[in-house]
Amino acid sequence: MPRSLGFVHTTEESIATVALAAMLLLPLAEIVVRPLVAGGIPGSIPFVEHLTLVVGFLGAALAARRGKLIALATASFIPDGAIRRTTQCFSATVGAMVVAILAWTSVDIVVIEMEFAEEIALGVQTWMFQLVLPVSFSVIAFRLAWRAGGWLARALAGSGVVAGVWLAESFAILEGGPGWPWVVLVVLAAILGSPIFTVLAGAALLLNMTEAIDPATVALYAYDLATEPHLPAIPLFTLTGFILAQGRTSERLLRVFRAWVGWAPGGTAVVTAIVCAFFTLFTGGSGVTILALGGVLLPALLKDGYRDRFSVGLLTASGSLGLLFPPAMPLILYAIVAQTAPENLFVGGILPGMVLLTLVAAWGMREGFVTGAGRHAFAWPEARRALWAAKWELALPFVVVTALFSGQATLVETSALLALYAAIITGLVHRDFSFWCGLRQAFRECIVLVGGVLVILAVAKGFTAYMLDVDIPFRLLEWTQSNIESPLLFLLALNIFLLIVGCLMDIFSAIVVVVPLIAEIGLAYDIDPVHLGIIFVANLELGYLTPPVGLNLFLASYRFDRPLLQVYRASLPLLGILGFGVLVITYVPWLTLGLLDLIGRQ
Repeated sequence: MPRSLGFVHTTEESIATVALAAMLLLPLAEIVVRPLVAGGIPGSIPFVEHLTLVVGFLGAALAARRGKLIALATASFIPDGAIRRTTQCFSATVGAMVVAILAWTSVDIVVIEMEFAEEIALGVQTWMFQLVLPVSFSVIAFRLAWRAGGWLARALAGSGVVAGVWLAESFAILEGGPGWPWVVLVVLAAILGSPIFTVLAGAALLLNMTEAIDPATVALYAYDLATEPHLPAIPLFTLTGFILAQGRTSERLLRVFRAWVGWAPGGTAVVTAIVCAFFTLFTGGSGVTILALGGVLLPALLKDGYRDRFSVGLLTASGSLGLLFPPAMPLILYAIVAQTAPENLFVGGILPGMVLLTLVAAWGMREGFVTGAGRHAFAWPEARRALWAAKWELALPFVVVTALFSGQATLVETSALLALYAAIITGLVHRDFSFWCGLRQAFRECIVLVGGVLVILAVAKGFTAYMLDVDIPFRLLEWTQSNIESPLLFLLALNIFLLIVGCLMDIFSAIVVVVPLIAEIGLAYDIDPVHLGIIFVANLELGYLTPPVGLNLFLASYRFDRPLLQVYRASLPLLGILGFGVLVITYVPWLTLGLLDLIGRQ
């Protein structure tokens, strides 16, 4: 049994890795071939889009195996013992039931597609890629049930799988019934630990059943993931971040910034904020920055004489800095959901991102003045050597800007080019790791993270479609306009609402659920769509730091081995400082739109 499981694990990891590698190589080949051959490589764009589907759903299956599917942090407050075991079994049973419905209805999608035999290119048909839906959902359902606890809990969760298959076949029995009990069921399961995507999928599936709508429509919307033209950029930019994290990039950047600004009060603190922002813009709001760099940056701060509480708070806050800088994953995802050009969000986020980074750096400088934490005397030879050692990493932003805004490469091609660049400089130029072993590890970590994100986006499309069908955005718009007249008051209410959303949900779930609700309302109040997007991401960035369940708080507690309440206290000053920055971004739209108006919109 263990040997057969090992074969399954190796096979799914290998397929996902090959798919991600093909996603990387096809856009690079397209850059080379397009100037030489009219039309470029046949089917290269749809192939990359369908490979994203494979990476996303196999990545979700791998995340389920490792227990890394994105979930609310509320379950961590449940005390150990019988209560924890009971709630774990309940959440696993509900989650497995929902995913079993998705798996069963996905089969219908594949069968129908096989009948139509639609071709992508070169004789390859779409159903060959769609097979990943029922396979991955089936594996996830099994793994959710397996992680329910002991054998009794697993049996109960297994009954959830059976119930899911039965509901998928007999969904007409729910027609005309109330939908709210089912919504309460899946929301309760999420609070108790079920993955976020099962809440969105469960609500969409069960509410559709009560309206006599075939639940297979949710699986069909999940397949629509393969038609999003900008989506492949998310796994490829994320891959860049993981490749950089595999090497010693953080050490070289720490050295160069310390050599150049370490002489100033709070120099090391300023450097810490900059290095964290640099990594976060590639890895997204995933906590990778805290986990990957915390072991390097916390000792550096303490060694230079910074107080422990200040250091932990700084790193906790800095773990989500950078989400407003291009090409951060949340900006791309927001552009996809809001149907706007990602390039506009990239430009619009630069100055607001600088505002938040400057505020954190100023807090670090204050600490340097107050405590007299050690400075590093400026030495030209060391500054020159450090700059030369980090020259390839410092060129990364210029690679992005040159490729993207020169018109020579699309967003997806730019992301592939950047991942290749990162692999070359870390694995071949600096030789930070054994090239193939380091890349394989980066691929594995990237696939798991991306899978956890993309499966949320996939099922949320079905939930969004249901909300549109029942006119929820229109009703919300009517209520808002009847109760809030001033655009300024609306923005304040929006900030409060998004802050609450940000501390309860991860940024990716919030984008796909909330953006369809507020986009039309923003237009009704004459708020520029790009400005609204930056306000949204800035608030959700702040949500990572907001008690009681901000993600960065839990990750910092785990990484630095500090009690959660201690991390809360350490982070409160920066929560206030960044909250002020978010208000500035909200009420000074020029920060978002000034550069955009200067260079023109895409």
